[in-house]
Amino acid sequence: MTKRQTMTCSHLVELLSDYHSGALDTKTAARVRWHLLMCRGCRGYLAQLRSTVATVGRIRGDELDPMFRDRLLAAFRDWR
Repeated sequence: MTKRQTMTCSHLVELLSDYHSGALDTKTAARVRWHLLMCRGCRGYLAQLRSTVATVGRIRGDELDPMFRDRLLAAFRDWR
């Protein structure tokens, strides 16, 4: 990869959700994979994301306190 194609950790963090869900184009996904090969910290961040998604995915809606659910939805309403 050329210097222009090198991805910073902060740029990778912005793309990681889309990478995890398979929403990135082929070229960008390849750049993310390359960065992950070279960066132990970002591999750890991806592992945390995967763990969080798996854990949250097991929570049923009726298990959440309604006030907590409202706060959570409000926090992410304008995200992205």
